[in-house]
Amino acid sequence: MRNTLYYGDNLAILRDYIASESVDLVYLDPPFNSNRNYNVLFKHESGKESEAQLQAFVDTWHWNRQAEDTYHELVYHAPTHISDTIAALRKFIGENQMMAYLVMMAARLVELHRVLKPTGSLYLHCDPTASHYLRMLLDTIFGIQNFRNEIVWKRTSAHSDTKQGNVLHMGRIHDVILFCTKSDAATRNEVHSPYDQTYLDGFYKYQDPDGRRYRLGDITGPGGASKGNPQYEFLGVTRYWRYKRERMEDLYRQGRIVQTKPGAVPQYKRYLDEMPGVPLQDIWDDISPIQSQAAERLGYPTQKPVALLERIIAASSNPGDLVLDPFCGCGTTIAAAQRLGRNWIGIDVTYLAVSLQRYRLKSAFNLDEPADYTVIGDPKDLADAIELAHRDRYQFQYWACGLIKARPQGAEAGSKQGKKGADKGIDGVITFEDKDPKSHKGSLVPHKVIVQVKSGKVGSPTIRDLLGVISSENAAIGVLVTLEPPTQPMIAQATKAGYYTSPLYNAKYPRLQILTVEGLLSRTERIDMPPQTQTATTFKQAKRAEQELPVQPDLGI
Repeated sequence: MRNTLYYGDNLAILRDYIASESVDLVYLDPPFNSNRNYNVLFKHESGKESEAQLQAFVDTWHWNRQAEDTYHELVYHAPTHISDTIAALRKFIGENQMMAYLVMMAARLVELHRVLKPTGSLYLHCDPTASHYLRMLLDTIFGIQNFRNEIVWKRTSAHSDTKQGNVLHMGRIHDVILFCTKSDAATRNEVHSPYDQTYLDGFYKYQDPDGRRYRLGDITGPGGASKGNPQYEFLGVTRYWRYKRERMEDLYRQGRIVQTKPGAVPQYKRYLDEMPGVPLQDIWDDISPIQSQAAERLGYPTQKPVALLERIIAASSNPGDLVLDPFCGCGTTIAAAQRLGRNWIGIDVTYLAVSLQRYRLKSAFNLDEPADYTVIGDPKDLADAIELAHRDRYQFQYWACGLIKARPQGAEAGSKQGKKGADKGIDGVITFEDKDPKSHKGSLVPHKVIVQVKSGKVGSPTIRDLLGVISSENAAIGVLVTLEPPTQPMIAQATKAGYYTSPLYNAKYPRLQILTVEGLLSRTERIDMPPQTQTATTFKQAKRAEQELPVQPDLGI
């Protein structure tokens, strides 16, 4: 199976769905145990930050029953070298948040090693908080001989941390990417980075009349006669040369051999536009982090630049290979893999992330489910939806908002992280642009569609409450998404709510609409509202991407 998004715990999905030695490249950017909450920030159409923040995940781990069970599984069922390392770490670190994090990571790294092909590679993105412990786990699971690089990515400019009360340490401005392979047979493509401007100014200081920059290179034969280099006179200079006389004369006629002054040793012109750049090193300071106003910024916490993932994918995979990201968030790895003609698998534990990835694939590549990719783990029928609602009603709300492309609001990433916050009776929002309905003049202004999601009993009070929210929020339309079918009194009340009349489209839309989960799944129901424009989309649209290569045929995974 190719190009698949999975919702759920990546450990279970790796074990249940991903075959051994089926993946060419793994990139993972797991939570760093930084003991903080990560929110998704949505901006209002005016450009100001919205009060609505969604908690994508809580980056805090605890030594609890789940951590103890996972530790027990590793110690008693993993290979001896792995169980010994985990036991030693627990003895050294103790039973705390860091150890819970490492146990969680160890179990997943064991599975990631299993699914990698012998030619595969793994890149683990982390910060210095736990990188040394993660390096120990990688050395244990992949083998010390298969650890290739500790890559330093400069993620921000220099700053002073003393202003935040940290008076002892120096400014922390980098992340670490730990790179290892399954074996010596790993795929490796030469990737080059741009030359530093100081280097260009110092070495490529000559120019042809047409502006082509070049430097001068030595063409004498190293090692002289002992290396078989020919000796002869050329432009009045006798030396051992790299080239035979005929080749030297041909290069001279082409203008590639120059003599800066009579009697000087001839040199070879090396043009800048013919040079590929600097071979990739283990310090990456030429890829900037995503700034607050960057075009590719989607508002998801920990989002990484596409250029960073494209470099990794280009270096360690080929077109048609399968790339896996088990903590895929808003899908930067997937977007980079898609653009570079790789197949991909993404896994995330929240429906918010899966929804963001769906929107990103549509806006950047015009991909639709199920024609172009598959989503596994989300409800496909009413029974699945009921099961999800019973298991986790907040994730149900995320999922239900995704059915109508509404921006979820006011719910945290899952019941494990906490309880529902104050949402003012709003579970989702959709925006569109229209003229001011009072003046019918002037430029287009944003309008709101308020969404409520109900997984339990509904009745006439539900409609009355939603009407109150529509009024207090000055919304154009209200939508109730319900798991249970509406009653006749509810339908009658919704009908009495009247219409929103669009001055721009000269059309009427029911002011209060009731949609059922069953109808949305069967695509027999949909929101009746004005069309969305590019400037008033509910989620920020990913920039349209040009794919370098077509996706290769199904790999049969």
